[in-house]
Amino acid sequence: MDWTNKTTYKLLAFSCWLLVVSACSVSYKFNGSSIDYTKIKTIQIVDFPIRSNYVWGPMAPMFNNELKDQFTRGTRLSQVKRNGDLKIEGEITQYSQRNKQVSADGYSSQTELSMTVNVRFTNNLKHDEDFERQFTAQRSFDNTQPLSAVQEELVGEMVKDIADQIFNATVANW
Repeated sequence: MDWTNKTTYKLLAFSCWLLVVSACSVSYKFNGSSIDYTKIKTIQIVDFPIRSNYVWGPMAPMFNNELKDQFTRGTRLSQVKRNGDLKIEGEITQYSQRNKQVSADGYSSQTELSMTVNVRFTNNLKHDEDFERQFTAQRSFDNTQPLSAVQEELVGEMVKDIADQIFNATVANW
């Protein structure tokens, strides 16, 4: 009987210790956001139209989807169509290509593709954080390839880069 009491006591002590350890866990999230979810619960992201002279059709849907996905992945905010605690709106103001590097024979050997987005951010709970700012990304490609062969990939990279910049400027406080 003495052996049973010791075993029961050890099993009970271990169970209590296990319960305490599991209840006191610390969780870290490295998504970069610094949002007070007790106050800020919703975000409104208005689709960005293209206001650039040079246009590639799929660019606006790619950008709008990536921006919304970025906030879905990186925050617990609910996206709403109007009256969000946070509001992001703007337009794609520039999409261009220019010669970046010239070869020894005088012809362009590299082209730079550039995209600029104008963003208006409103924090309806703390207006001193409101801003209007432009975000830009560039990518280069070798002129041995036509733009049509690399455009989707390069625009995708620029869209991701700009969405990251907007996320960091609005909710990450970097």
